[in-house]
Amino acid sequence: MMHPTDDCLRRLDSSRRVVALREALLRAGIPMSYLAPDAVNDPTVFDDHVDAAVRAFQQSRGLIVDGVAGPDTQRALAEAQFRFGDRPLAYVEDQPAVRGDDVAELQRHLSHLGFYYGHIDGEFGVRTRYAVAELQENLGIPGTGVCDGDTVTAMSRVNRAISPSQAFALRDYERLDRSTAALRGRTITLNTGRSQTPSEHVTERLSGQPLTELLVASDVSERVERILKEFGAEVVAWDPNGTDPMSRLPSLNVDIHCDWLDQPAASGIAAYYWGLPSTGEPRSPIGQRAAILMIKELAARTDMESLGVHARTWDTLKLPGIPSVGIDLGYLSNFHDAHRLADPVFRQTVADSIVIAIQRLYLLEEEDQPTGTLVLDDVSRFNPADEHRRVSGL
Repeated sequence: MMHPTDDCLRRLDSSRRVVALREALLRAGIPMSYLAPDAVNDPTVFDDHVDAAVRAFQQSRGLIVDGVAGPDTQRALAEAQFRFGDRPLAYVEDQPAVRGDDVAELQRHLSHLGFYYGHIDGEFGVRTRYAVAELQENLGIPGTGVCDGDTVTAMSRVNRAISPSQAFALRDYERLDRSTAALRGRTITLNTGRSQTPSEHVTERLSGQPLTELLVASDVSERVERILKEFGAEVVAWDPNGTDPMSRLPSLNVDIHCDWLDQPAASGIAAYYWGLPSTGEPRSPIGQRAAILMIKELAARTDMESLGVHARTWDTLKLPGIPSVGIDLGYLSNFHDAHRLADPVFRQTVADSIVIAIQRLYLLEEEDQPTGTLVLDDVSRFNPADEHRRVSGL
């Protein structure tokens, strides 16, 4: 049985694509009995063993564990097909970037050796090419910027110098410490969830409109944008296709969402950063720091339960060179959370908390204040202007 309306593969489907899925799961390192095509009578069937293997892979990658090989799972599987050294890696202008676990491994080696300062995003972009070329010149081989067999062999000779010191994290923090504390002049990108599923518990307090993720996230985003612009920051929507790879990148990306679950008891706020779900290892240390600050400020200033800070491999957090934080402001399927999010005064408190967390991200250690103590007037001290005027957000 196939589902002609989508590209997903799910339990009980039957096609040659299931054979390819089995092989991809094996190459991705998923050990499962009766998964190999030659170990079963009909490898074209998406059986219980394939379902279990897909779920195991999704769990290992921080994806939604549903047993369906949808676009996100298939994209992650494609990136997991290569080990470092399996293929040449190169950057070709005007061509889609090469992606994969082997690229991420290369970036980790380059970072530990001190040649790469970007995020470990598994994408062979122009910064990775420059890092490879610099490494090659230091190893005495032509600085082509292409990671080929000769480069891998040369790297293996200095492999003992590679250590899990997360040099990229140290460099990120060094750049952060050297930067000004002011928000003025920074570029912040804001993105919002778009779901229009209405809460069954309440409508928006002032307008009476259905309470949806789109309404709540957009309203909070507009309030955050208004405050940030008052302090001189530029606020834009992130366009992955509109940025020159060597141009000045935004300082921070913030994704604002609401959650929904069939279990009405589920409630609370959570924050996310780009990292490994299995270990919590950050791949974006500044994103992790921003997530910690935001969940602390939100928990201190609201009566919402904190569900903590979590590492995820979502594409929305995996923006090349840009620290990114995701925030879930509560469950619209929960009575208490929905009623709080329906209140514009509460949403203003949420927006204030986000801005204060962003400001704290850029404060030097001696300038920082305990969680929940800074107010927006304090933020003004770090963002002086000839004419500074607060605008009410209500």
